[in-house]
Amino acid sequence: MDTSALKRTPLYPLYTKYGAKVVEFGGWEMPVQFSSILKEHEAVRTRVGLFDVSHMGEFSCVGPGAMSFLQELVTNDVFKLVPGRAMYSPMVNASGTTVDDLLIYCFTPTEFWIVVNAGNIDKDWQWMNSLANHHEVTLRDISSQTALLALQGPLAQSVLQRFTPVDLSTIRFYRFAKGDVLGVPCVISRTGYTGEDGFELYAPCEAAEKLWSTILADKSAEGVVPCGLGARDTLRLEATLPLYGHELTEEIGPLEAGLHAFVKLDKESFVGKDALAKQAKEGLSRRVVGLVVKERGIPRAGYRVFQGDKDIGHVTSGTMSPTLGEPIALAILETPYTSVGLNVEIDIRGKRVSATVVETPFYRRSKETPKKRDQGEDRR
Repeated sequence: MDTSALKRTPLYPLYTKYGAKVVEFGGWEMPVQFSSILKEHEAVRTRVGLFDVSHMGEFSCVGPGAMSFLQELVTNDVFKLVPGRAMYSPMVNASGTTVDDLLIYCFTPTEFWIVVNAGNIDKDWQWMNSLANHHEVTLRDISSQTALLALQGPLAQSVLQRFTPVDLSTIRFYRFAKGDVLGVPCVISRTGYTGEDGFELYAPCEAAEKLWSTILADKSAEGVVPCGLGARDTLRLEATLPLYGHELTEEIGPLEAGLHAFVKLDKESFVGKDALAKQAKEGLSRRVVGLVVKERGIPRAGYRVFQGDKDIGHVTSGTMSPTLGEPIALAILETPYTSVGLNVEIDIRGKRVSATVVETPFYRRSKETPKKRDQGEDRR
């Protein structure tokens, strides 16, 4: 692997110490695993794992026109945000397909953060600046100054509480607070991308190694496990959380991906509203569904899906589910072939393998923590 052009996070110097296997991801040299994907997946489902997600992009959005700008920029209703609250939203173009999906953090009515996917930082920056001219707002790319660690799993709160005076029980789902962690000033949020409870720590890059090493050195019974992108992908897929470039693309819009709760067509206006409103009125010609494979074979992105001799779509993401013990996939299929219980076939390396359309998510934790989710507030 030619790594000369790849970007590295502030934690890259520690990867070797923790046994990381690195791969290219979105222009970054990132750990796909430290021990094994299965062990890391199981740790997050049952205990707690720590992820380096410092490759994500962060933009500061400040000014008297910040809220109106964001309201035009994304499909969700930014006017519902109050200080201390975060929001998930797709961001679409005029044709209604997806530029990116992102998080918005509201610090004050005139100060926000926008967190974007790593592979889209440059594209998103150009897109947002092209729309900012009509608003009193200043955008600043703070990605290179900001490290991001994600502590995920049912024991995340008890572990993190040992390192901060902030009462983490007061940070509800999709809320955040400013506070010290190990003496480091952080933004502490409670969102997550694994289907489990968890926290994110936004911190200065120079403090990343201290946070990572100290949390992993904790000798409590929980035993925090370093986790890579491999487990992050299997965890998010079981929880049916879309990944940009797979379930959301510049060809696949948020309604097709099943993200209706985050597309507020009753908003006065936003980029792409007319196209999405037309889709909603006329009905979708295709949509993303869940598939469970009943034979040997693991579905992967791009594999074609058939009903008889008819090609009805393709797999957007697929894996062997560690929790369920069977192959699962998300696929975008023609709408007449998306009914739960319908049998289809996936072409896996030249062999047709039987699969069934199922309800999603594939996995849901048994108890919502710390509080039942508010509709439209969830990450997905």
